[in-house]
Parts: sequence; C-alpha cells; structure tokens
Amino acid sequence: MSPSSLHEHFRTVMAVTPLQFQKQLRLQEARSLMLVQDIDATTAAFYVGYESPSQFTREYRRHFGEPPARDIARLRASPGLAVVA
Repeated sequence: MSPSSLHEHFRTVMAVTPLQFQKQLRLQEARSLMLVQDIDATTAAFYVGYESPSQFTREYRRHFGEPPARDIARLRASPGLAVVA
C-alpha cells in the first residue's frame, strides 16, 4: 500500500490524519504522566517527544481546553478520581 493510500484509509477509519492521531496520543500520554507520576509539563513534553515546551503547551491547551497545570489541578480536584501511583 502506498503512503498516500495508507493516509487516506487511515483518515477514513479514524477521522483524523496519522499526524493528528500521533499528536493526540502524545498529549494523552503527557497528561497521564503529569497526573499519575506528578511530573511537570516541560518534563512530560520532552518525555513524549516535543522539542519545545511552548509548542506542547499550545497544543495541550488546544486539545484539552486548558493549559497543562490548570487541567491537572482540576482533574486532581475532581471527585471520584482515583490516581494509583
């Protein structure tokens, strides 16, 4: 299968491009690391493959609706959230 054909099929099935899907996975992994392992946004950004913490923060805010620190604080304060370390 050619790269363009794979890209087209991927987008048809997943409703996002492969690059967008990879970005979503990285952001979700970073969120999990910050929440469970209590690491800061910059460390999480580098860990999941971002070279620029500011780019990470922009994309995080766009995806989750809040900057990383505020999002994690809100998640920790929400009732019923069980974080197992």
